[in-house]
Amino acid sequence: MSTIGQSETAMRSAGAGEATLKMAGEEVRIAGWVHRRRDLGGLVFLDVRDRSGLLQASAGPGWSSAAAMEAARGAGPEDVVAIRGVVTPRPEAARNPDMATGEVEVQVAELEVLNKARTPAIPVHLPPEEELPSEKLRLRHRVLDLRRRELQARLILRHRLVLAARNYFHKQGFVDVETPILTKPTPEGARDFLVPSRVHPGEFFALPQSPQIYKQLLMIAGFDRYMQIARCFRDEDMRADRQPEFTQIDVEASFIQPEDIYGWGEGLMTRLAEVAGVEAETPFMRLPYHDAMERFGSDRPDLRYDLEIVDDTAVLGALDSNILRGAVAKGGRIRGLHLAGGARLSRKQIGAIEQAAKAAGAPGLLWAKVQEDRATGPLGRFFRDDTLARLALSPGDLLLAAAGPDRVTSPALDAARAASIAALQLPSTTEHAWLWVTGFPVFEEGADGALAANHHPFVQPDPADAHLLDSQPLAVRGLAYDLVYNGTELGSGSIRVHDADLQTRLLGMLGLEPDEIAAKFGFLLEALRSGAPPHGGIALGVDRLAARLSGGSSLRDVIAFPKTTAARALFEGAPSPVAAAELAALGISVGGGE
Repeated sequence: MSTIGQSETAMRSAGAGEATLKMAGEEVRIAGWVHRRRDLGGLVFLDVRDRSGLLQASAGPGWSSAAAMEAARGAGPEDVVAIRGVVTPRPEAARNPDMATGEVEVQVAELEVLNKARTPAIPVHLPPEEELPSEKLRLRHRVLDLRRRELQARLILRHRLVLAARNYFHKQGFVDVETPILTKPTPEGARDFLVPSRVHPGEFFALPQSPQIYKQLLMIAGFDRYMQIARCFRDEDMRADRQPEFTQIDVEASFIQPEDIYGWGEGLMTRLAEVAGVEAETPFMRLPYHDAMERFGSDRPDLRYDLEIVDDTAVLGALDSNILRGAVAKGGRIRGLHLAGGARLSRKQIGAIEQAAKAAGAPGLLWAKVQEDRATGPLGRFFRDDTLARLALSPGDLLLAAAGPDRVTSPALDAARAASIAALQLPSTTEHAWLWVTGFPVFEEGADGALAANHHPFVQPDPADAHLLDSQPLAVRGLAYDLVYNGTELGSGSIRVHDADLQTRLLGMLGLEPDEIAAKFGFLLEALRSGAPPHGGIALGVDRLAARLSGGSSLRDVIAFPKTTAARALFEGAPSPVAAAELAALGISVGGGE
């Protein structure tokens, strides 16, 4: 009986990667792409590739027709071929341990070239020692790039992760509900992609930044447990970890507290880690937002490395330095990194760390090297006799310090921490660091000094801080949490406001006038007044999950057709101009530049 995999169709009986010794002597039909050809005169070897893997096919005068021999000799890279032949064990000396099918080959009886391919614009097969073409070139020729085994493996892992997530939440009693893609513009922190309505000239839909309000409405409607693999859109500046369109595992449930989300989240991550072959030991560590910012300067700290920020204000603020004293006098602090063995870094390496801090918004870093019993460097020259002892610095150490308000020094020291870890090649204490960051503030200070939502406007304030809403709103913690893995935020969530009056109050604190609240959020407030249960949830980024769990360095590694950092789709050529007649039908005109 034939050992058939999942690749059987009317044109093939097995996938190229499914051939094994157990199939020896069986006739098979294989179809795929020519990965490589080797013509030895009397024999022609073709490595044939499809999604399932790679298989060697041999064409020879003893078992191949004359037409098959001719076709094999004329086959070029990436030609599409169909082969009929017999699975045959390779001679012991010719077996390839680097191929999953390396113990067998198919002796070709018939070979048909289904489609000739022009010379590939970029190579699909590259030896390990050779560098890939530039990413821009690979995105321009994405179809060829996607034929690479590495990218196919990452996208297949993404599929398996999404499937596992669906199955996990199904078993937990969640209902998969689709929410609208054409929706109402609402402020959620980023700019909306707007879609003009032809039927209602001058009016616009928005593509959803998230299904946030809809999933809350589903809770009010009594669905109790909802999930969705949701497509989301945000018109924001691109970064390495951002795309204008992305996918998230969206979750919401009723009558819950944060502990419920932690339990489901850890159960899901355990399952996904199992699929990806990584470790996820539960329970995950929990770290309050304030502690994360104090110790690591980031709300998504990478806890694989034992390096924390230290508050040195008491010691360094007393030194005879105008910069340090001035920062403290203005209400700032002096915080830094104590790098054991860091004195071995060169001036150039320290300069690179300082540049990372400057890129994060700091005016600069001060540093001191400890050599024997004295300190050198821009900061070291201010040290007193007892400074080294008070800072607990030892010979060979390096001190990096940033002075100023926390909003400046925290991101700068976070960047300096990452750069220092790389420069010193610090060993990790664990390979997989999972973390819940909890208790995010409800508000943050906006660029204009006004209140802004930290997560979004629907976060339930912590009851312990409710009395501070009027007097100290920036001190009010929310029942909000993020899931972090190795320094990457995988997901963000909260318990939501379920009281209409409180929701109206919070929106007003964010600067919205009553008529604006009614226009933008009236439908939500109406639903809340109809009897809303306590509810909350989380959204987990599929792109980030797949990238991190597959070992990818970029989201573009796990998205079939991603956008560039300039928000362009190079293969399709999008965005592109639209004919004036089409714009006119939508009531839109485009102004020309000067």
